[in-house]
Amino acid sequence: MNPLYINLFEAVTTTAEETTTTQTAAEELASITWVDVWNKIVDWAMNTGVKILIALVVWIVSFKIINIIFKRIARGLAKKKADATLSKVLVNMGRIAIKILVLIGLIAYVGIQTASLSALVLAIGTGISLALQGTLSNFAGGVIIIIMRPFKLGDFITSNDQSGTVEDIKLFYTYITTPDNKVVMIPNGALANNVIVNFSAKDTRRVDVVMSIAYGADLELAKKIAKEVCSNNEKIFPTPAPFAEVGEYGASSVEVYIRCWCKKEDFWNVKFYMLREIKKSFDENGIEIPFNQLDINFRNAIPENVSKK
Repeated sequence: MNPLYINLFEAVTTTAEETTTTQTAAEELASITWVDVWNKIVDWAMNTGVKILIALVVWIVSFKIINIIFKRIARGLAKKKADATLSKVLVNMGRIAIKILVLIGLIAYVGIQTASLSALVLAIGTGISLALQGTLSNFAGGVIIIIMRPFKLGDFITSNDQSGTVEDIKLFYTYITTPDNKVVMIPNGALANNVIVNFSAKDTRRVDVVMSIAYGADLELAKKIAKEVCSNNEKIFPTPAPFAEVGEYGASSVEVYIRCWCKKEDFWNVKFYMLREIKKSFDENGIEIPFNQLDINFRNAIPENVSKK
């Protein structure tokens, strides 16, 4: 048979089959009634809809139970005097992890494919990680701070030109309260990569005070007065003994370095006490605290023919 006739026959046959399929689909669509639609809706509601309703109820109840359980765990750790910083972070992470597991289980119960959902979450997570590299560095810094614990809640620290008491440590930020009652949020990435000075790491602190006295003042009397002032305050430790000695010579005064030790919580009270009482004692004993002054000397006399103004 001629190949041209063969190709024409195959084309006509294919067109006829497609027409038959289209007519069959149209007939099936026309045969669907509102009763069939309603039956489909009822069937979905009796199966998937009921599952969704059950999942919602379980989700609400389980989340409340999880919150109650972890609140009790937090109270138990507090009673056992566990580290407050580590306990708080671990409790929060445990609560979030269990809630995520419950949510994944409920999604699987409803009938959603968790494998495809996991792939979607992974793709979204990759995009977010690229867009939020700085935030992820804060997260890494938070993990380092939690593991290494360079400070804890209640410590007074200085870092990144900020000083204050640590109020909360989260995965991304650390919150400190400054002495003038301002709340400062420091990114954990910056904290982990910069110098941290922890003034509360030790139980005791040294108080340093520098007093300036005139060159003509009685140096030994000034040192004696400074030591007596320190010994009159019960918050200042007798051992190590208070120290007072010449530190350096200034332009207009002799600098006397005074040092003593106290509990860390008494630091500011002791320092203010020393500044106040040493100044009062110096005044009572005639020890001058000079101020900077500048003397101007003319080497040549002013000529008589120059008018003085």
